[in-house]
Amino acid sequence: MSAPISNVRPDPDAVLVDIVDYVLDYQIDSALALETARHCLIDTLGCGLEALTYPACTKLMGPIVPGTIVPNGAKVPGTSFQLDPVQAAFNIGAMIRWLDFNDTWLAAEWGHPSDNLGGILATADWLSRTAVAAGKKPLAMKDVLIGMIKAHEIQGCIALENSFNKVGLDHVLLVKLASTAVVGQLIGLTRDELINAVSQAFVDGQALRTYRHAPNTGSRKSWAAGDATSRAVRLALIAKTGEMGYPSVLTAKTWGFYDVLFKGNEFRFQRPYGAYVMENVLFKISFPAEFHAQTAVEAAMKLHALLGVRGKRIEDISRITIRTHEAALRIIDKKGPLNNPADRDHCIQYMIAVPLIHGRLTAADYEDSIAQDARIDVLRARMTCVEDAQFTKDYHDPEKRSIANALTIEFNDGSSFEEVVVEYPIGHKRRREDGVPLLVEKFKTNLARRFPVRQQLAILDVSLDQARLEAMPVNEYVDLYVI
Repeated sequence: MSAPISNVRPDPDAVLVDIVDYVLDYQIDSALALETARHCLIDTLGCGLEALTYPACTKLMGPIVPGTIVPNGAKVPGTSFQLDPVQAAFNIGAMIRWLDFNDTWLAAEWGHPSDNLGGILATADWLSRTAVAAGKKPLAMKDVLIGMIKAHEIQGCIALENSFNKVGLDHVLLVKLASTAVVGQLIGLTRDELINAVSQAFVDGQALRTYRHAPNTGSRKSWAAGDATSRAVRLALIAKTGEMGYPSVLTAKTWGFYDVLFKGNEFRFQRPYGAYVMENVLFKISFPAEFHAQTAVEAAMKLHALLGVRGKRIEDISRITIRTHEAALRIIDKKGPLNNPADRDHCIQYMIAVPLIHGRLTAADYEDSIAQDARIDVLRARMTCVEDAQFTKDYHDPEKRSIANALTIEFNDGSSFEEVVVEYPIGHKRRREDGVPLLVEKFKTNLARRFPVRQQLAILDVSLDQARLEAMPVNEYVDLYVI
């Protein structure tokens, strides 16, 4: 006969407490983290502006009920929408993730920490407009940058040692968690209320990775983070009403997160929360490609140039060997038909074939008009991925965090090119000096897609000046992006 279950309400799980105490008490004093957060802000917003050129994205934009306008609501950059903070967070989150071009964090769990900007910016903008309307002081953009640093840190530090993909869960779980904590702090939750809010993020049923993998890969992967960050805003607002939380949401026997969704395992941690993740985050600068393939695309671009120099044709290629790391094999090594852009931008073979043929890889290259080129599938069929154990080891090494790929091309006449190896992509911390100027150019290009020259210059004027940006009221900065 089993013993009765105790109904004594326990103290909150340590994981919840550590997150909340970090958000409420940790002082961000890293100039590198703040500068990187500014670069992350402009890059992330730029990615969203580019996504607004795609109808598949814009059909999801706007209020839930058409025509709804929210006085003092949050504005959606690049549009004329002014929405409640929950729906604004969805809009911003969906557009910045749509093209798979915003920042990346690779660890036991990969993800895109700037996905949290949807909830952070929407909430900060709404709070600022509400404050101004009441004759009070708005939040400053430094508050947004600090919120980004803390959201990056929560998502990234948990991801270092804990693989949610291995139990079938999507990494947007961590977006919801990090956004809930940071947004809760922004709206003024007490410590107990914030613990309640974070517990609610774990109680939610979590998103499956179904939409990221064959044979079901689809466009939900482009709006899943928007859904997660908007849900975070909703949960924080619910907690603000005094709604109770669930203190042993992780550790409760049978019914807790660990037993239900994590095979009974507890989270492991490599380091305490600080500013490590923002300082080491990866930027997608050159190619809108799933990050495990960034170095493969860079290698393919070099080989494309070599083909021309040495008088070889695509048709002459008999075999391509891709030496890579385990995570790439698990996520983007894909055979068979590719059914849509979401399928193609998660296929390493496709992302190598296009630059080999055309000498480029842009968001438009995932569309049907390019994918119908028969040479792409011919090349894909001639590619073989093999794991390099050292590449995998260096991928997990906290001092290296490389994302290496190496390509070897063989030809029908028996000749071959020397293997091209790229260990660190241009967006890696080890290549910041080379990468930041290109990141700024990427931002300028994306501004030009949406705004007239005068508006572009006004945005650039403040966005490239750390001190001016940090001091600027959030609502005034967002107003620069309104159409």
